[in-house]
Amino acid sequence: MKIESLLIAALAAAAASGCAPTQLSDGGAISKWIEAPHRTARNVVRDEFRHPLETLAFFGIRDDSAVVEILPGSGGYYMEILAPWLRDKGRYIAADRDALAAPQYLEDHRKLLARLKAEPALYGKVVVAEFNAGLHEIAPPGSADFVLTFRNLHNWIERREVEGALRAFHKALKPGGVLGVVDHRGRNDLTQEAQMKSGYVREDEAVALIEKAGFRLAGRSEINANPRDTKDHPEGVWTLPPAWRLKDKDRARYAAIGESDRFTLKFVKQ
Repeated sequence: MKIESLLIAALAAAAASGCAPTQLSDGGAISKWIEAPHRTARNVVRDEFRHPLETLAFFGIRDDSAVVEILPGSGGYYMEILAPWLRDKGRYIAADRDALAAPQYLEDHRKLLARLKAEPALYGKVVVAEFNAGLHEIAPPGSADFVLTFRNLHNWIERREVEGALRAFHKALKPGGVLGVVDHRGRNDLTQEAQMKSGYVREDEAVALIEKAGFRLAGRSEINANPRDTKDHPEGVWTLPPAWRLKDKDRARYAAIGESDRFTLKFVKQ
């Protein structure tokens, strides 16, 4: 499917999700960055499962938006797209690790900084902020149009850091600003505690936690749903690509499933 058709499909999907979309400003420009040669092969192969155009259209991001992405890491899946797209009119903030992070995360943070420095034409205007639950301001208070987090919520819930993280997001956002959340969707027939170690999050519990922190659910989307995910894998979500925790064991089976089933939720700061 051509990228122009994807843009039309993205807007239609957002409308069908129960939340009227804010059309992407200059959708052709963001399409250019999704197709751009600077994107790494390991990220491009994930597009099939992560649907970046449709996801960004659902959240309503514009090319003049101030966007904070939480923990983009050196892999920078969304950073590769958002940072150059927002470079001229908007602002991209990478809220990444602080000095208290575990050694492996600090090493990845150093790789992120090196990548930003090595590619100034793409990332020269990226602002790097510290993130660690509620310990730091991830942006000046009330300055961000969007805060985005992809596949992080389950970690914060398990570590009991979710309340602090949500406080930081709420403080950074403008009144009416948008919190976009994508995470591994858990089973409703199990408690959250029972599936905590598997990386899955019950969607109803995610909504309750976030609304308790001062946000209002503005829309849900099935853009990143995967009905093939049975959510009963021996190593949880990390059994599936791209983690492949079982390495070559039953690889064809898990490749046929693809990445995890995910909810995509749009919240507005109250």
